[in-house]
Amino acid sequence: MTKAPFEWSDLRHFLAVARSGKLTEAARRLKVEHSTVSRRLAALEHALGARLFDKEPGGYKLTADGEKLLPSAESMEAIALASQSHLADSNRSVSGTVRIGAPDGFGSHFLAPRLEQLAKAHPDLEIQLIALPRIFNLTKREADIAIGLSRPKEKRLHGDKLTDYRLRMYAAPSYLVKHPPIRSIATLSDHDFIGYVDDLIYAPELDYLRLAAKDIRAMLKSSTLVAQLEMTLAGAGICILPDFLARRHQELKCVLPNQVELTRTFWLLVHADIRNLARVRVVSDFITTEVQKERKLFG
Repeated sequence: MTKAPFEWSDLRHFLAVARSGKLTEAARRLKVEHSTVSRRLAALEHALGARLFDKEPGGYKLTADGEKLLPSAESMEAIALASQSHLADSNRSVSGTVRIGAPDGFGSHFLAPRLEQLAKAHPDLEIQLIALPRIFNLTKREADIAIGLSRPKEKRLHGDKLTDYRLRMYAAPSYLVKHPPIRSIATLSDHDFIGYVDDLIYAPELDYLRLAAKDIRAMLKSSTLVAQLEMTLAGAGICILPDFLARRHQELKCVLPNQVELTRTFWLLVHADIRNLARVRVVSDFITTEVQKERKLFG
């Protein structure tokens, strides 16, 4: 039986399923029907004479042949993206979609209010901001650009330091007037704290409550920094917050500012395969420039 011709474009569908593990998610990313993804996968397997995925209860898992194909498919994708970038550089307009993955505090309170400038400058550019407390997997294309808290360890990820930022303890006046004065670190054990849910801390850099004082623990917890901020504003307790976030609310009072201070770092992360795409460069440069312009805000 003659094999069907091999279609290069089918590798896009293969990569989307390999990265997401699900037909529906792959279809969403490719902006096609899931039946199209299924059909193109079947055509690719027929053309190659190999089964590329095992269907399991949790989704699609690469077979041994699928694992062998993956590096070649990613290399071909990188070549296609590089070609696209070269062509884009010859045009003045920047178009396409760029997805930014960022921590909720930075994404919602710093980046979101500034993205209108970028959209106006590049009307053909679709900007997607995913502001969630999580680590974004750039290899699986969960985002094109990610804001991380540490330097990337994977060789295929490129990281540029955006800025250091300072965190200190804050409380609302409504909390402070109802509780004993805070004159030293030793008195913190008598107070209510707000922090992260322990098993949902997505990066070790965020496990900092114990660094403020040994005898304190949070009675109110949330997986998001934005929710912790709202609890603090409501007078529920003391919370360690980034200065760039707390300064948006002048009513918040800094507690023991000269005794408790932490420093963390934001990194701008991009996969090496798409780093030089014109649209990715434009968005990366915009984020970097905006952070540099507001350097005093971060500490």
